[in-house]
This record gives sequence, C-alpha cells and structure tokens, in this order.
Amino acid sequence: MSRIAFLFPGQGAQSVGMGQRLAESVPEARRLYDQAGEILGYDLAKLCFEGPAEDLDSTVHSQPALFVTSLAALESLRSQSPDVVLACEAAAGLSLGEYTAMVFAGVMDFESGLRLVQQRGAAMQEAADATPSGMVSILGLERIQVEALCDQAREDGVLEIANLLCPGNIVISGTNDACERAAEIAEKLGALKAVPLAVAGAFHTEIMQPAVERLAAALANVTMRRPTIPVISNVDAQPHDDPEEIRRLLIKQVVEPVRWEDSIRYLASQGFSQFYEVGPGRVLRGLLRRIDRNLSCQSVDV
Repeated sequence: MSRIAFLFPGQGAQSVGMGQRLAESVPEARRLYDQAGEILGYDLAKLCFEGPAEDLDSTVHSQPALFVTSLAALESLRSQSPDVVLACEAAAGLSLGEYTAMVFAGVMDFESGLRLVQQRGAAMQEAADATPSGMVSILGLERIQVEALCDQAREDGVLEIANLLCPGNIVISGTNDACERAAEIAEKLGALKAVPLAVAGAFHTEIMQPAVERLAAALANVTMRRPTIPVISNVDAQPHDDPEEIRRLLIKQVVEPVRWEDSIRYLASQGFSQFYEVGPGRVLRGLLRRIDRNLSCQSVDV
C-alpha cells in the first residue's frame, strides 16, 4: 500500500476568493478564520475572500492568509476523508508552508504558529524594504549552470540560488540590478526562460539576515513539541525530531535555499507515493510531476 504525505504551499499561491467556499461549508474552517481575525487584529477572512489583491499579495498579509487557508483546507479534507488524514505519515511545506506542516504535525498550536507567521512576514517585509531586491525563476538550466549564471551576473550585488524546485526550475534571489542582469544573460546561457517573480524581495538569501534576529526572538517564546509525524526541513531535506533543532532550522530557513526537489526525492525514497496538496493553488502538484511522474498528487480545493 502506498504511503501518504501532505504538502503545504508557500507564498505566491494566494488568490482573492481563496477559502470562502471552505468557510461557508466547513464549520471548523470558519472557526479558524474567526480565531485568526482575533489574533491578528484585522479581518483576515474578508481579505482572503474579497481582497484587494495588492493587500493580499503583500508579504505581511499573504503569509498568515496562506497559513490559515491551508489549515482550513486540511479541515475540509478531514471532514470529507478522515481516513486520509489519519493515514498521513509525513508532511512537507514550501518555505512558509513548513510552518503549516509543523502545526499539522503538532509541533506548535494554531495560535503560536499564526503569531510566528505574522512575525515572519513582517520581518521579511522589513528586510526587503531595506534592500531593493527580487527573485527570478530560471527555466531549463541545471544547478551548475544556474550557479555559473549567478557568478556572472552578481558583480558587486547579491545573487544566490533561493529555491531548488524541480529539474529545470530553479529560482534565484538578489539585489535588483543583479536580478536584471541575470534575466538578460540567462537565455544566452541556454535557459528556456527567465521569469521575474512578483515578490517583495530576495527571500532565502543573506538579504533576509535582518529578519533572522526578529524571527529567532519570536521562536524563542514558542513552546515546541516533537512532531507526531516526520516533517521535512527545507534547509536539509531531512526530518528532525528534536524541537530545538527544528527551531534552529526554521530560523536558518529564511536565509538558506529551499531544497524542495531533494525533499520530495527523500519522501519517495521512504516509500511515499501518494501526495495531497493541502492549500491554495496547484504549484506543488506541478512540481511533483516534474520530479517523478510515478508519484501521485491530489489537490484539496479551497
């Protein structure tokens, strides 16, 4: 029998209208949105359901919005297919999604996770505001070629690999000038396309270092427990049991590349072949197909 793992999406998967159907049809989902509004001090449900998009897309709002909507999707799945949730034996989340996975695995409670995500989003937004920067998706090149691209385009700026998503899809992050040079050079090096991403700044690079201290302080105040199921770390593509090690890796995650392809390959090596994308969008399902076509993935509608 195939083993089941849940995947939770990261920033960029948000869209206006997400979660509204869940809140209207699943009482536990509605409760999460109501509780989130009390914790955050603003109407998260209205922002998710009605927008405006520019507010929802801001880092400080999109991270809590995705966290809550993904957990609302989990409650929907739990109400419709409780056996699937009970059968889930591992979880992974893309960047922000790792926090959602941690709550699902019992490492922290919902309120603690939401407050952390709120602090994380605000800290990352501040770091981005301090240094004009961005991210570019490089399609069609291998890692060694993307590293060479970064070396060639960096000059006196910052430019690093930020997300190793799947074969032929690697995201780089850096200062704006370096990102622009990389986008111009990429196709000359054989890339199929270089796509600038609509994000606030260079996530998962040293530019996010100012966010580390604030996130570390927030994490220090959170009670963390051993996970009930393995959660794969973005930093090293391995599961960890020790709460202090998990805490350390969540801090490190902000300035380290996301090793998503390695995470999925690790799960596949452990016998996981049935995946559920729990949350907005279909990005993770598409990446899974590119990593290993023998793996199956179902999306939970939001």
